[in-house]
Amino acid sequence: MDDDTFDVIVIGGGPPGENAADYAHRGGLSAALVEAELVGGECSYWACMPSKALLRPVELLAMAKAMPGLSVGDSLDVDAVLARRDSFTSNLDDSGQVKWAEGAGITVLRGHGRLTGVRTVEVTTSGGEVRTLTANQAVVLATGTTASVPPVPGLREAQPWISRDVTNLHQVPDRIVVIGGGVVGCEATTWLTGLGAHVTLVVRDDRLLNRTEPFAGELVASALRDAGVDIRLSADLTEVRRNPTGHAVVGQLRGAAVTVVVDGEEIVADEVLVAVGRTPHSADLGLESVGLSGGGFITTDDTLTVDGVEGNWLYAIGDVNGRALLTHMGKYQARVCGDVIAARAKGQSTAARRYAATSDHGQVPQVTFTDPQVASVGLTEAEARESGAPLRCVEYDLAQLAGTSLLRDGYVGRAKLVVKTDDETLLGATFVGPEVGELLHAATVAVVGKVPLDVLWHAVASYPTAAEIWLRLLETWRDGG
Repeated sequence: MDDDTFDVIVIGGGPPGENAADYAHRGGLSAALVEAELVGGECSYWACMPSKALLRPVELLAMAKAMPGLSVGDSLDVDAVLARRDSFTSNLDDSGQVKWAEGAGITVLRGHGRLTGVRTVEVTTSGGEVRTLTANQAVVLATGTTASVPPVPGLREAQPWISRDVTNLHQVPDRIVVIGGGVVGCEATTWLTGLGAHVTLVVRDDRLLNRTEPFAGELVASALRDAGVDIRLSADLTEVRRNPTGHAVVGQLRGAAVTVVVDGEEIVADEVLVAVGRTPHSADLGLESVGLSGGGFITTDDTLTVDGVEGNWLYAIGDVNGRALLTHMGKYQARVCGDVIAARAKGQSTAARRYAATSDHGQVPQVTFTDPQVASVGLTEAEARESGAPLRCVEYDLAQLAGTSLLRDGYVGRAKLVVKTDDETLLGATFVGPEVGELLHAATVAVVGKVPLDVLWHAVASYPTAAEIWLRLLETWRDGG
């Protein structure tokens, strides 16, 4: 092969792209990774890692303040928190990620990649140089998403913060309006409040986290209100006004106050954050050159092969395919995709279970790192009832356990199982409370493995731990609760 030919070309160097290239290379194929920004992608520099680095100190301070015998203050050292955050993003330096990729045998190419035809990719560098690559086996699209900005009059012109700004903030605004009550909005509100900002949370829906069980949003809303957040539910956002000063810099205040009009009331703040969803990076991928339309999510089958393209050579993984907009799910898809490409290159069958991304269908785990945390996997009760499955649900107060009472004074939490009654297996599970993220993988194994309740009965939880919630939920089921 010459310098412009590879077995596999991956466009997008975030975690899914890295994993797809790595798994393809492990399968004996040469791989190139094309990235226009930083290798490591959104998760490493602007999403998962910086956000969790900001959230953990807030959570620990709350836990310490609820534990008699510990002498702690009422506020965080903001500079120290931001410095630790920067250490996790390597100060936006991707040299470590590039070193890993090259050490794994992956060729890293800088520039914007786009399709120009079957198995051909054009890479344009920041300096305008163009290079045309050819893939012997496959092209993988892993370009992710960007924050959506709704068409509210004046909002885009006000140069609002998006998720990249709030995870990489360099100044904590005294007053900020957060638009959106989903995961990003609730997590950002948690750390902004913990860092000393006064937050007004503006939510179009009638509750927070509306894709979870209702009690999850209720418990998170109660905790945020106790922390001083002004939550506006079922809110009508009609206008945003600001005359920003200068060019917008990520994480910096825009230099002028902003007025947000909600239900006819003018709310004046130092900054406004938009957290209302994601838009796929697919508009400039050259999809038209292979008979597809750009701008939307790229649909695939369970092997991650793109629908509507003949020849089994084009794949889409991660957020850009819209199946499950979570880093761990994108990496899961990438592992499947890399294995599929390697197997097809060798003429091997892809009928085995490892070659299909089945956990995207009703088995997705997710943790929202608010305080309390929300951990869920599979279907909610509403989703399960909509599917028509025979079911019964059980709930239990997590605060009633010895293990949780030891974790924090005043512990508040709740757990729920959605059970399919014909075979007594789990369709879904939700846990809300401090530290419940560590309970989730057991539930994920039970859901994915379709483990019957009479088997789970014999999985004994250690005492005194929060995992004893499984015993209490199973007892509630047995007793008809």
